[in-house]
Amino acid sequence: MGENDNLRLFHTGMHACGYWPERTARDLVFDPHDARLPAFYPQALQWGFRRSGDIVYRPHCPHCRACVAVRIPVDGFVPNRSQRRCLARNAAIEVRVLPAGRDEERLALYRRYLGSRHPGGGMDTHGAHEFDQFLVGSWANTRFLELREAGRLLAVAVTDIDALSMSAVYSFYDPDEVSRGLGTLAILKQLEWAARERRRHLYLGYWIRGHDKMDYKRNFRPLEGFDGRRWRPFDAIDGA
Repeated sequence: MGENDNLRLFHTGMHACGYWPERTARDLVFDPHDARLPAFYPQALQWGFRRSGDIVYRPHCPHCRACVAVRIPVDGFVPNRSQRRCLARNAAIEVRVLPAGRDEERLALYRRYLGSRHPGGGMDTHGAHEFDQFLVGSWANTRFLELREAGRLLAVAVTDIDALSMSAVYSFYDPDEVSRGLGTLAILKQLEWAARERRRHLYLGYWIRGHDKMDYKRNFRPLEGFDGRRWRPFDAIDGA
């Protein structure tokens, strides 16, 4: 392929839906072997795509449009009352942004999180190889935002960075500390980081109508959703 050729886009076959066990799903995927994909990735985010390892994909199911890509305009974000309480409750936590990578402490926390969050779903068997493949990949500009208290690792937010935006790829945290709202805190700290770095948006992946585990994303305002052609205020999409 030449530099001016278009990146190839493929349909996957039908596969089990990762969110609704009774449904099947299909994705659009950019050619993962194209050397230009890292440079194109920021544009793909703007088109509602997402990274998982070295795969850049977007759900494209024949009879379902439940997955909606969402992002937060960083300059406009103001934490609500509940989010301010979360920040106050976790005021003693230390935040560090570090190179992406696996060590024994991070891997142990990841496996504990999956065992609690996704028991019996397949992800709970992930080990070192899956950690590297899923969270780090080989080409993305990725950092790990760590949350620690008194030296103890409580949470990790996996974050991709480009010149204009950040993308919240995945977060995992101590399942014994659920009451602290560490998932919410991770996003709030990513937003603070994005504001310091003057990034325009923080991408949150997909909001899924009617799915309890994804509904928290609507609490970050302002929020925008991608309707397949353009980004719109979330309420216009949620009410459609």
